[in-house]
Amino acid sequence: MKRERMARIDHELQRELARLISVELKDPRLGFVTVTRVEVGHDLRTAKVFVSIIGDRHVARQSMDALESAKGFLRGELGHAVDLRHTPELTFIEDRSTERAIALSAVLAKTAASNAEHVEAVDDPE
Repeated sequence: MKRERMARIDHELQRELARLISVELKDPRLGFVTVTRVEVGHDLRTAKVFVSIIGDRHVARQSMDALESAKGFLRGELGHAVDLRHTPELTFIEDRSTERAIALSAVLAKTAASNAEHVEAVDDPE
């Protein structure tokens, strides 16, 4: 029961933060940010907000700075939108798993192409 409630709270916070970041924040430093997940602490007083940022390291750093600057605003808006006794303190963490997945996919594609060339060379001994 508790686990289901925590999962619902995580999901609700993720959905609301995603909306707030994409609609309400007007900071020019903010790049394309996706809230990938939220993990609320057991006491509901803290929340880790994992964000994926599309762009190079400079864009990511600027976006993280913008999120840090907007932390108070986001927490206040979250308090109005989500019915919790205490609005959790937000900690933003960059989620680079998408970036790693893209890099891994490129390596696999390159390996597959190399293997295909090797098979063609073996099948066609000319």
